[in-house]
Amino acid sequence: MVVIGYSGHAYVACNILDVAGTRVVSYCDKEEKSYNPLQLEYLGDENQEAVQNKIRNEKFFIAVGDNRIRRKVYELLKEKSILPVNAVHPAANIASNAKIAQHNVMISSGVAVNPLTVIGNGVICNTNATIEHECVIGDFAHIGPGAVLCGNVTVGEDAFIGAGAVVRQGIRIGKNAMVGMGAVVVKDIADGETVVGNPSRLKL
Repeated sequence: MVVIGYSGHAYVACNILDVAGTRVVSYCDKEEKSYNPLQLEYLGDENQEAVQNKIRNEKFFIAVGDNRIRRKVYELLKEKSILPVNAVHPAANIASNAKIAQHNVMISSGVAVNPLTVIGNGVICNTNATIEHECVIGDFAHIGPGAVLCGNVTVGEDAFIGAGAVVRQGIRIGKNAMVGMGAVVVKDIADGETVVGNPSRLKL
């Protein structure tokens, strides 16, 4: 198993994959890391054709927390018909009728994904996040640790929900929007907006 990206977020992804039964043995990054706590083999830069050929027939996961960069790497490899697997912790609680996309979804320990929720490709659901019934999480969105999305919340593509944020039921969060840590969202958020506080307000 290969991870692309090798820093803090990757350490969590590696743990998820390992406890789920797929041992991570190597990584790709722009350059070899001097700090290698998991003792992984360095394969090279995923932008290089030789490296792409190495991972083509391997299971791999894009372990990059930044939504924009994660999408960029995904789309680069997708053009070459090289697609990543998901990383789902066995201690996550996922409803049987939730719909989880097939590529590069990360669901950490303690996450609850409740009935009829839809989660897109490249989404991160971080430790102990709660995603209630009938939520829709767009591609490459990031739900931070301990965040709570109440029922029927829609999160746009590439949006970021900070740690400990709470989003009221029925709220729509736009593409590329950002919700600050601990914010309480009671109104819809337009594309690209950043909100903070309780109740949440636009960050000026």
